[in-house]
Amino acid sequence: KKKSLLVLLIITIISLCVFFFEKNSSSVDLNDTNKNTAIETSSNDPIKGYTPNQIRYAYGIDKLDLYGENQKIAVIVPYGSPTIENDVSIFNKQFNLPDLALKISYPCGEPDKIDMNWAAETSLDVQWTHALAPKATISLIISKTDSIDDLLKCIDYAVSNNEHIISMSWGFNEFQNELSYEKYFDNKNITFIASSGDGGPQVNWPAVSPNVLAVGGTTLTLNKDSNITEKEGLWSNSGGGISKYINAPKYQGNLNVGAAKNYRSVPDVSFFADSSVGVAVYCSTKYNPHISGWTNLAGTSLGPPAWAAFTSLVNEKLGYPIGNINEILYNLATDKNQYTTNFRDITNSTDNIGYDLSTGIGSPIENMLFKYLTNK
Repeated sequence: KKKSLLVLLIITIISLCVFFFEKNSSSVDLNDTNKNTAIETSSNDPIKGYTPNQIRYAYGIDKLDLYGENQKIAVIVPYGSPTIENDVSIFNKQFNLPDLALKISYPCGEPDKIDMNWAAETSLDVQWTHALAPKATISLIISKTDSIDDLLKCIDYAVSNNEHIISMSWGFNEFQNELSYEKYFDNKNITFIASSGDGGPQVNWPAVSPNVLAVGGTTLTLNKDSNITEKEGLWSNSGGGISKYINAPKYQGNLNVGAAKNYRSVPDVSFFADSSVGVAVYCSTKYNPHISGWTNLAGTSLGPPAWAAFTSLVNEKLGYPIGNINEILYNLATDKNQYTTNFRDITNSTDNIGYDLSTGIGSPIENMLFKYLTNK
């Protein structure tokens, strides 16, 4: 049975979460209600959304004098973008970032078509990984289709290529035999990171894997000086919930994780995802009759690149890959003093303090969390 792959990307111009489904053929298409939507942007438009410097300041990354040097990050995405190298170059010039020698691989062969939404996803993932870890080596691993088989081949390729961190801003609704795929993530020396989803209270794979760091979404209000003016809050579309099929890992046992006692809860952590603001992205892939250029994108798609970049800074300081960090983060969260120092607790009226089924442990104070992780 084919699985439905979700594009965990919010197109902020229309504030719409885009979903994909697989037909009986190998092709994919938008849901019927979404077929006529597109990212309406212009290369002459002013920059929209938060900039790299704003996000770096808001999360404390600017206080770290590290940039991911000699670290390897793999970004896995279906279809990719034919203009990604040009788009990254324009993004870098706009924000005074160093050039990126992007490594592009096609483990399943090159895609047979261009998909505008996956092109935008590719731009977001690559540009923001580079923005937050500008000296890291980024491998863009492109799946020929959005089928689970092709994506698993890409994961295998990334593992065999000795990538330190693997970022996956996509997901399938969880399915009964998902445990059979755990072998793909059973490598303690690699940090696997996935979006929790943009569909509200639901569980997605691979985020639900106990060996994957699942990232939910928050809202973040910044002033002109990039200071947070309101408490970082829950983004209403952030995915999360309790698995039907995967038992609770030991690292969640010592923490109150919503209603879950016996099953895996997601997400684990969170990051900015608010579609009403988004972050600046450049995508020049053409799709008539719409033009292309600067736009603002968000959704939980931003979380994996951001956490991947942060993890690369930790690895750089340590001198070795930290690998699976889930247990370390949950142990931290059981210590109230450490928790409030290293995370912003994201709660609403129905969620528990400390862990929430939309934002996990919370959103990182990265300069403080960096110190904790590198002093362990």
